[in-house]
Amino acid sequence: MNDDPTSMAPALEAAGLGRQYRGGWALRGCDFTVPAGRICGVVGPNGAGKSTLLSLAARQLDATEGELRVFGEPAATPDQRARVAYVAQDKPLYPGLTVAETLRMGRELNPTWDQEMAQQIVDQGELRPKSRIGSLSGGQRTRVSLALALGKLPDLLLLDEPMADLDPLARHQLMGTLMSAAAERGTSIVVSSHILPELDGVIDHLLLVQGGRIRLAGGLDDILDGHQLLTGPAEGAPLPADLVVEQRIGGRRATTLVRTGDPLDGPWESERPSLDELLLCYLRTPDDPRPNATRPTDPQPDDTQQDTTRASSTRPSTTPANDEKAA
Repeated sequence: MNDDPTSMAPALEAAGLGRQYRGGWALRGCDFTVPAGRICGVVGPNGAGKSTLLSLAARQLDATEGELRVFGEPAATPDQRARVAYVAQDKPLYPGLTVAETLRMGRELNPTWDQEMAQQIVDQGELRPKSRIGSLSGGQRTRVSLALALGKLPDLLLLDEPMADLDPLARHQLMGTLMSAAAERGTSIVVSSHILPELDGVIDHLLLVQGGRIRLAGGLDDILDGHQLLTGPAEGAPLPADLVVEQRIGGRRATTLVRTGDPLDGPWESERPSLDELLLCYLRTPDDPRPNATRPTDPQPDDTQQDTTRASSTRPSTTPANDEKAA
């Protein structure tokens, strides 16, 4: 393993990446870079394309168009497979093997292996070595899958919804383990999750996937610094439509997320949004597929509700399918 992540090629680098199933496009026109050594959160609604993206990175799927380079390599090689570990949502394991036999298999199949690391993750869940995988709960199988992945000492760790079936304590332990791996060994980690609060304070890079496209991509601090959450009178100074991500009106007050860090004229109080506020605003406005969208339409308030939402929108030339199939 390279101890200096800054000397590596990017962990992931996509250019025009797309994947099509028979039902339509799961991903299309995706461009992003995840530098080596980062903990990258992949966020988006169900069917957005997150699992497809991780499966492409793990080389379990081939791109229909464009390319996705992993540490600079456009295709899988034996050396690259040894550097990448992937935990899929369905956590595929051999149900007839015991926990101890599964860890022994990991040790024998991988050129590098940290038995202490793998055993620690299993022991935290108080799993009996002779328990068969088929008899374990979903959360316990997740622990064994994570033990195999982290015991491999990968340069790139891909985790697809790893916290979905873990209890709060297990989630806390997992996040601590991931942060230690990134800090001590320079492991690049890409983790998808629906549990937004669990990512706050852990990730330092962000990919927001929605409707099969990348809406936000970059360093987390850069993204947050490039947005403002404005509050002020509902009839305040008009804001440039191309900067407005979402505007919510309650009574006589308006709260607006704008995609600029520069000061804006008007009776606005400005603050840096939290990760949770930023993501929820974008997720509530799926009609605007890109942060630099053009041709915004005039916002249309909903007269039937006291709290209304206004967002800039575009008419993209192609509409990706929202159906995503599990890899």
